[in-house]
Amino acid sequence: MTQKDGHDSQRDAGQGSARKVAVYGATGHTGRLVVGELLRRGFNPIAVARDQATLSAADFQGGDVTRRVAAVDDAASLDRALEGALAVVNCAEAFLDTADAVAGAAVRAGIHYLDVTAEQPSAAATLEDFDAPAIEAGVVVIPAMGFYGGFADLLATVATDGWDSVDSIDVMIGLDSWQPTRGTRLTGARNTARRMVIEGGALVPVDLPARERGWQFAAPIGPQPMLEVPFSEVVLIARHLAPTTLHTYLSANALGDIRNEATPAPTLDETGRSPQHFAVEVVATAGDKHRRVKAAGRDIYAFSAPLVCEVVERILSPGFDHRGAFAPGEILDAGDVLRSLSEGHITLAVEAG
Repeated sequence: MTQKDGHDSQRDAGQGSARKVAVYGATGHTGRLVVGELLRRGFNPIAVARDQATLSAADFQGGDVTRRVAAVDDAASLDRALEGALAVVNCAEAFLDTADAVAGAAVRAGIHYLDVTAEQPSAAATLEDFDAPAIEAGVVVIPAMGFYGGFADLLATVATDGWDSVDSIDVMIGLDSWQPTRGTRLTGARNTARRMVIEGGALVPVDLPARERGWQFAAPIGPQPMLEVPFSEVVLIARHLAPTTLHTYLSANALGDIRNEATPAPTLDETGRSPQHFAVEVVATAGDKHRRVKAAGRDIYAFSAPLVCEVVERILSPGFDHRGAFAPGEILDAGDVLRSLSEGHITLAVEAG
């Protein structure tokens, strides 16, 4: 493995048309997973982090990784860090503090921007603030392209395919446990805004105390008490599916884990995933039409890596012709993306009634 801490070198210049994708926050838990997934897909990752020592010490397995240091409060360093890249994936939480700066640098560089935020205010601001600049730059901006956010948006797009209107969408997220990363805890402390849902076709604050209901997931998660906890998928789905109502529920055990300060960070096995299991079910209705789309897999953080990298692959493919800020379901074949991920990452089923 070749390590490089600066941004100038003959190797850098000699790669020319190599498929370079930058990862901001590359030394964090999710960032490392994204770098690894890019390597597996034949990309040339540019690992970008704020701390030189941590970046130099990082062990990115599996290939040649360029390393660059950049801070969100130093626009020039971000511009240098993104030189030669075709896209950047922002994995640095809290996104309320990083998304604006990194997306701005991406637009200045004329490259695509994606992040994996679960934060509603961050996703909403990125869509609002960077649509016009992205159109002018000829690039795509997609916030919240992770397990929380873009995954449910793709599932909901499949669930409502072919419908002229949508009455309701319920997103049910079941985890058998949740070992939060340091970034997740940082985001929770930083993101104090009131969460939003959709009622009457409009974004409104979630009811407090949180709504409760039960849900029957398949094994190994099984039946779970659920609490309403909306994430960034609400912002994405509202943008293009326009349901009359939209609510997201999370299994109560997972919420208890993340609220417990003693819950440890995730530990990975030889496959690069934690033992955690997840299930996401999206139930959509329109008049007398009903559809349920069900997906299940392992490790919400490890799954975010192939998910966002699959989307990177598609927006960099020949013939892709979109510009602006989007929810993924607006511009991608949601069913095809999910089917691609079902090869080794998730199980997928669609039920109609």
